[in-house]
Amino acid sequence: MVKTGIQSFVSLVGNTAWRERIQTIAERISKPTRSSKLAATRFAAECAIEKARRGLPLSQADSAFVDLATRIPDLHDILAAKGKSRLCEALESAMIGDQTIIPFLHLIHTAELQKSRGFEVEFSGFNEATPFDLLISRDLAKAEIVCDTISAEDGHAVHRGAWSSLIDRIDPDLQTWLSAHPGRYLLKMTLPQGLKPDTDCQYLPILQARINQMLASASRADFDEAAVLKLDPLLLAGAQASDGPVQQSTILAKLRREFGPEAHFSVTEAGQSLFVMAARGSSENEVAGAVRRRMAAIAPARLTGARPGILAMMIDDTDQLEWRILREQMLLEGEARQFLTFPEGKTVIAVTCASRFELARAGAVEGDLRFRNPMHPDAKSAALAPAVLSTV
Repeated sequence: MVKTGIQSFVSLVGNTAWRERIQTIAERISKPTRSSKLAATRFAAECAIEKARRGLPLSQADSAFVDLATRIPDLHDILAAKGKSRLCEALESAMIGDQTIIPFLHLIHTAELQKSRGFEVEFSGFNEATPFDLLISRDLAKAEIVCDTISAEDGHAVHRGAWSSLIDRIDPDLQTWLSAHPGRYLLKMTLPQGLKPDTDCQYLPILQARINQMLASASRADFDEAAVLKLDPLLLAGAQASDGPVQQSTILAKLRREFGPEAHFSVTEAGQSLFVMAARGSSENEVAGAVRRRMAAIAPARLTGARPGILAMMIDDTDQLEWRILREQMLLEGEARQFLTFPEGKTVIAVTCASRFELARAGAVEGDLRFRNPMHPDAKSAALAPAVLSTV
């Protein structure tokens, strides 16, 4: 049954187009590099669909992604002609470059959640080209839903992609250096201007050269307005050179406690020698703030104001630790409630947030986080309550 549904999905994409897409992804994730590992995470849903197409075993997350993907052909079948065309155009766009199918699966996930809460759901964005994506109704009450995806990288001072590229570049140099300088070292890096591949791609070789020059000259420190570098012996309890082998996970756990959740780490090994790099920006990550700014930008453009509006935000490119912090420290709630006091939030009755963990049924129990706007005229609507009542 699953394989039949996935084949319908692949047929909708186009068998040739799907094979080409999978080949491109396979080439990106097959190398033994940090960048390839990051790409494998980014394209996890596509890889799950391909595993299902081949009849391979699926993890719980794989199965969840596949289940959402199999609903896309069913949606295509019930759309009007122009709606079918718009859906196919959206699928085609999801198969290009760094784009993923996650925003599409988020749309399906959001629609399925509302159906489970007793709402009728219309895919008006496809069928009628409305600026919002879904129109939900229950007991004569209606609400517009905008499904939008934002990358957590937009709130990171040091992007995971840029950090992975830097480590891939410099790791061979560090292995060579370690072979000639046995021991355990910690290179602490503070990057006041951050590290972002879209603007700083030319800075990666410069930073690599700075690190290599620092090591070659036996310097303990190097700094300017872009980077502050400091090299010390690795002196964490349980990680001294005299202690013998230490698991990378143990070292990274200790470093995480010292440097905080915003920091990025890498470990280069050469025999018993270790070279650990720890990097962070000069400020905390602002993922929740980036979500607020995104909502302020899209609400006036994508909600008509004729009905209550719901912004269903998908926060992608985050990991379990960051997502847990965003939830448990109520960072998303704080920024969402601040947004709801802005003029741009006047027509928004609720904000919902989800990540890949919700799509994979491994996140918030109810499938999303919800923050109701108590100042909206329909905030106390019993009919809309299942879609807008706050979860925290």
